[in-house]
Amino acid sequence: MSDYAAIEKEARIFTEECVTNNRIDPTLFAQYDIKRGLRDKNGKGVLAGITNISRIDAFEERDGQKVPCEGKLWYRGYNVYDLIRGLRGKRYAFEGAAYLLLLGDLPNKEQLESFTACLAKCRDLPTNFVRDVIMKAPSHDLMNSLTRSVLTLASYDDDIGKTDLQTQLEQCIKLISVFPMLAVYGYHAYNYYECGGSMYIHRPDPSLSTAENLLKMLRPDQKYTDLEAHVLDIALLLHMEHGGGNNSTFRVGHLLRHRGGAFQPEGPQARRREHQGHADDGRHPRPRRRPSGRGGHG
Repeated sequence: MSDYAAIEKEARIFTEECVTNNRIDPTLFAQYDIKRGLRDKNGKGVLAGITNISRIDAFEERDGQKVPCEGKLWYRGYNVYDLIRGLRGKRYAFEGAAYLLLLGDLPNKEQLESFTACLAKCRDLPTNFVRDVIMKAPSHDLMNSLTRSVLTLASYDDDIGKTDLQTQLEQCIKLISVFPMLAVYGYHAYNYYECGGSMYIHRPDPSLSTAENLLKMLRPDQKYTDLEAHVLDIALLLHMEHGGGNNSTFRVGHLLRHRGGAFQPEGPQARRREHQGHADDGRHPRPRRRPSGRGGHG
């Protein structure tokens, strides 16, 4: 950091004072049964909420004991392994999984095509955004770069203050569309200004999947193999499970319950629904679905 506001000496004194005056007796956490983090003192996952969006099975009961097991990941009641097996190397999974997590069920062929076209339509940034926001003051911390870009995009959204469900979904879809661009362009700016590498900005191709566009924009020659694209696509699918609470469901559920009222458990449907795919009806094969469980890790 530059020395335009160098207060290291003062900050050291402030830090010591802050630590001295902000101590909490650690025994109070046990007294009031307060969980610090995502696990209790025995290593058991903390209940963060109730959701039908996702579930992680990391333990199972054996002889009355809770023991680690081969992990299972569920999206809206679908085993992620089944979602991947259903691809058969012919499709890309990220777009369908995004539809599933946002709207609650796997899309049929027409729904998937419409959703994918919507993502492609939104895969654009405001005029001069790359130059004025991403390339200026680039950061070696790419999460910082993404945060700054997203916050700045809010300035271009006339509906930023609206909290109805339709507006929230529109904003989610737009962010899903542009995140690959923000990530790749932020990396290129960092590589150029911080690492002395080359700078090149490739535009996304509306006919390509999210995974393909990521590789296309990332590579100097815009070339990639089908295997690379499918591996990245599966990685994107798996990384949808990430954050504070399975799939960040605690945060998403809190947001939508208090702003839009969506994604709440819906009686029997939230407990159990099963779908069977048909090879001749234009729909991709649907894996069996299981009940979604409680939010939280472990």
